[in-house]
Amino acid sequence: MSAAPSLSERRPADREALAARPAALWREAGVVPLAWRAEEEQARPVLVAEDADPWPWWLLARLEAEAGKPLWVLVRPRAEVEAVLHEALEETRATAAEMVEEMAEKDIAREVEEVADLLETDDDAPVVRLVNALVAQALRERASDVHIEPYEREVLVRFRIDGVLHTIVRPPASVHAALVSRIKVMAGLDIAEKRLPQDGRFFVRVAGREVDVRVSILPTAFGERVVLRLLDRGARMLSLEELGMAEDHLALVRETIASPHGIALVTGPTGSGKTTTLYAALLAVDRENRNVMTIEDPVEYRIAGVAQMQVRPKIGLTFAAGLRSILRQDPDIVMVGEIRDLETAEIAIQASLTGHLVLATLHTNDALSSIVRLTDMGVEPYLVASSLILVEAQRLVRRLCPACKRARAARAEDWRLLDLPADAYPEVEAVYEPVGCAACRGSGYRGRIAIYEMAKISEALRAAIHDGASLDRLRKIAAREGMRTLRQDGARHVAAGITSIEEVLRVTREGALEEA
Repeated sequence: MSAAPSLSERRPADREALAARPAALWREAGVVPLAWRAEEEQARPVLVAEDADPWPWWLLARLEAEAGKPLWVLVRPRAEVEAVLHEALEETRATAAEMVEEMAEKDIAREVEEVADLLETDDDAPVVRLVNALVAQALRERASDVHIEPYEREVLVRFRIDGVLHTIVRPPASVHAALVSRIKVMAGLDIAEKRLPQDGRFFVRVAGREVDVRVSILPTAFGERVVLRLLDRGARMLSLEELGMAEDHLALVRETIASPHGIALVTGPTGSGKTTTLYAALLAVDRENRNVMTIEDPVEYRIAGVAQMQVRPKIGLTFAAGLRSILRQDPDIVMVGEIRDLETAEIAIQASLTGHLVLATLHTNDALSSIVRLTDMGVEPYLVASSLILVEAQRLVRRLCPACKRARAARAEDWRLLDLPADAYPEVEAVYEPVGCAACRGSGYRGRIAIYEMAKISEALRAAIHDGASLDRLRKIAAREGMRTLRQDGARHVAAGITSIEEVLRVTREGALEEA
């Protein structure tokens, strides 16, 4: 038995050999045959997991007999063996478009039970394989949502990638009923009910990754519309330093989460990264010596050392009811997934006034609008003024694709478009624009990064809030104290060549702050 090669020397799997037996068999045995040149090499390389129990003598003997040459057995950690297996399975998995072509010639009505891993199913029912292919392809292309939209003659399947919808495939309308039924079976929903909206969820494993799929079904004129939200439970949570904040913003957040009490609000529309920011903040607090609790809808990722509760409105566990119970658990820091009503807002404010640090989200267009939103809910201005310590708004802008972005000379007008003086970045000679290539699906962008707007509640702002000042007045005070708007903060990413001016303007055009 020879020593295994390093990762840099590792060969790909022998996909032809893998296809000869069920994928589940290779995984259970912990064996992966590697690519080799049978006519030139004296031994066939095979990966075997070091914790294989029992040792797969029978399978190794069969492979040796088939090769007609001895085996070169490379004993490696199981994680590495499974990584090679999953990589090979993903490469051979049909895309959704290929599955639609196949379904045009086969019976699509048959349904089967859900399998353990989408990449390891041997079931050949076309509709099952289509759903599997959709989820696997969505994860491969970094999609956050899958939209299945029925129309008169076709079904439109779109992926939301980096916040923008892309059409992936257009199956015929005849596919729709079987496709929705399969998803309902996986989510445990009522197949016969087609008149009412339904919500559910299911868990799958794709290439060894555990994925939580949230299902929303809505009846429309042409049939039921389905949206799948994909949450990769194995994804690594980002730290505060990895969020892309400017140094002054990062320092302000660190100061806030070290506060003994008060409310910090993170605002923005759905999908703007608010939960990611709050999770990063929780990762940065002292969870060893402080009692940290959350109430969320849903609990997207698990954080060690944090007690996380999920709301369940059907049984009366709302944000308000859950928050009231959490306060009896002697918490130091409480995260509220969303302040939706006056009752939740009042409990959160009372918690902050009685010695708790409360982190919460709110849906508003910019940071200071959250103050007006709270008072519109019915919270007294003096309570808002005495409890708030930070308001923050954020958006996600798409990163320029590094493979195809194109430079052009920077102009004074570029910075004026971003609400900055013409000489804001005198050292920047070039800015970049999107082009589009195969790597970014022709969009010119790949990945996203956040832009922020933060206002520390100073004494001047506190007094203005207490007196019921207008939003325009609050903005002028914050601007004098150095608050940057979302658009102005986006300029630093433009200057660094990370994103384009057009992208920052696209994201900040609606609800952009007026010049103070």
